[in-house]
Amino acid sequence: MKKHNFSAGPCILPETVLQKASEAVVNFNNDDLSLLEISHRSAPFVEVIEKVRALALEHLSLTDKGYKALFLQGGASSQFLMTAYNFLHKKAAYLNTGTWSSKAIKEAKLFGELEEVASSADKNFSYIPKNYTVSKDVDYFHCTSNNTIYGTQMKEFPEVEVPLICDMSSDIFSRQLDFSKFDLIYAGAQKNMGPAGATLVVIKEELLDKICREVPSMLNYKLHVERDSMFNTPPVFSVYVSMLTLEWLKDLGGINFIEGVNQKKAALLYKEIDRNPLFNGVVATEDRSIMNATFTLTNDQLKERFDSLWQEARINGLDGHRSVGGYRASMYNALPLYSVQALVDVMQELERKA
Repeated sequence: MKKHNFSAGPCILPETVLQKASEAVVNFNNDDLSLLEISHRSAPFVEVIEKVRALALEHLSLTDKGYKALFLQGGASSQFLMTAYNFLHKKAAYLNTGTWSSKAIKEAKLFGELEEVASSADKNFSYIPKNYTVSKDVDYFHCTSNNTIYGTQMKEFPEVEVPLICDMSSDIFSRQLDFSKFDLIYAGAQKNMGPAGATLVVIKEELLDKICREVPSMLNYKLHVERDSMFNTPPVFSVYVSMLTLEWLKDLGGINFIEGVNQKKAALLYKEIDRNPLFNGVVATEDRSIMNATFTLTNDQLKERFDSLWQEARINGLDGHRSVGGYRASMYNALPLYSVQALVDVMQELERKA
């Protein structure tokens, strides 16, 4: 039996996707060649990358609405740089809600002036700032929709009169939003899409007209759009598994369906965190992430016993990020409800034995 995988990323993937991917590594399309051996320019792989790009737009309800989907390399961290390189000409506005937005801010400062419209650093990023304003004179506004390390999530996005750019690495395809509000979305594949190696970028075509500096080829969105994500050799395996995962999601009923499942998983775990006197939630209740639940023990002397219990229950990846400690249960799309129940059972067992 497979372990209950709460890893924050690379994360759990659907069993059917893993099976199909493993078969393709040995023999892709019954062509007696491995997926890892075929040319990325060959018709079979071109079909794959065209399909996954179309699926991404379909899930986000952005098909035929003036958007392009790209699968690039370098992780979301390279997008911290690319967004600023392409679009920051004078000043940009950033919302600082955690480690990854802080890193995005650091990179963007290389290209122009930054206005940090709000930050939750004063309380160790345990909440999402609200009631801030974004100036009309900035080149764009950048935010991070979900914060894996701290366990917070934006439930609403501001109405702005400038391009809206969002890092959705850890909650892409997990909940329904009006994605047409965004001018650029980027997300590393290794949370809700596939294995590490590919990064999804969804960009409004009219935004490309705002690129007015000379940008190196590998960092130029316009060039990647013109070449249909094939300017250089794409991460073939990650792209293929992302296609399988988006097909799996479509077969389930898409984002509308999986959002309901994700809400049930999060509700089950947060209910136990709030009920059980041995555990504390660490972020503001209204800002809790449905993807990454962070919590601590009320008594650190119980750590060894709790760790033994969840490891004996074949639970994986529960340790909090090394920078904050505690515990983190990442409940991405492919994590089944029974895995969350297994964790709740362990938390209740600790309470009985304490």
